[in-house]
Amino acid sequence: MKRVRPTRRQHRYRLAILELLNAADRPVSSGRIAESLIDSGYDVSERTIRAYLLQMDEDGLTECIGRSGRIITPAGREEVGAARILERVGFVSARIDRLSYLMTFDLGRQAGTVVSNLALVSPGDLRECLDDICQVFACGYAMGTQVALLSPGESIGQTVVPPGKIGLCTVCSVTLNGILLKQSVPVRSPYSGLVDLHEGEAVRFAELISYEGTSLDPLALFIRGGMTNYLGAIRTGTGRIGAGFREIPAESRDKVANLAAQLEPVGLGAFMSIGCPGQMLLNMPVREGCCGMVLIGGLNPVSIMVERGFRIEPTALAGLVEFNRLHHYRDLPRRLADMRLF
Repeated sequence: MKRVRPTRRQHRYRLAILELLNAADRPVSSGRIAESLIDSGYDVSERTIRAYLLQMDEDGLTECIGRSGRIITPAGREEVGAARILERVGFVSARIDRLSYLMTFDLGRQAGTVVSNLALVSPGDLRECLDDICQVFACGYAMGTQVALLSPGESIGQTVVPPGKIGLCTVCSVTLNGILLKQSVPVRSPYSGLVDLHEGEAVRFAELISYEGTSLDPLALFIRGGMTNYLGAIRTGTGRIGAGFREIPAESRDKVANLAAQLEPVGLGAFMSIGCPGQMLLNMPVREGCCGMVLIGGLNPVSIMVERGFRIEPTALAGLVEFNRLHHYRDLPRRLADMRLF
């Protein structure tokens, strides 16, 4: 029997029901669903809701738990997620602004929280790639020099490290947004992309994704898509690495250059280049009255594991971590050997 596609109105009602069930922590009756939708301004009866629910049960989006009511199924959650995709466009940009504001790192005290990325990896895979990962740092293709390892059960943001995995934390370049913000320097973050290197020198942006136009982190997408070339970068100086493009007011250029010099010995150096007012930087146009900046991507060290064929789960902007929990990348082998894995 051919399934009839829901009308726009029916789709809107079905989505409202799914969102209500998705937010509930227990089964919800058709009567309670009708009451909630009416309170939200929907013109609907309990009888109509029951009809919707029967069809949604057949479609595998909801499940009837006897007299208790309905729950949402995994397929129903996917439906909610797909329907919200337009709402999530620009999510990364908003999260950049939020974490930049929330981080508390103080350069003078060298204390406080910084924005961290997280990669979930297998301990054996990490051991096998440690030399290459450290080489990414040594070549200056990473955001600073600081990292942290999380054992199973530890967490950052909303992510808990599962059994059998290790969490490798790297400092996110958004940390620099926060540092500049606290120095009264506004930062615009329009793009993330991949930069071509030739004999160790940055040549141009080869790929770009606008933060405002995506619901996912651009660098994580590039890494998963196998579009990077860190092996070439660390072995010959010719490759393709992740970087972000920022803009600052032209009047703040000297102040930012001074801050960049102070951040280097702290282990938070990530400024690949700071441009001149109104001039293009690595083939990127700059708005009038602004200077462009190219910041090295924080996920760069772990992306080399993907190039070597290992499976990792990288998450940019994973959350905030105390700066004193971080350590120099050269300490990774010893820290990994000392970790208790359970």
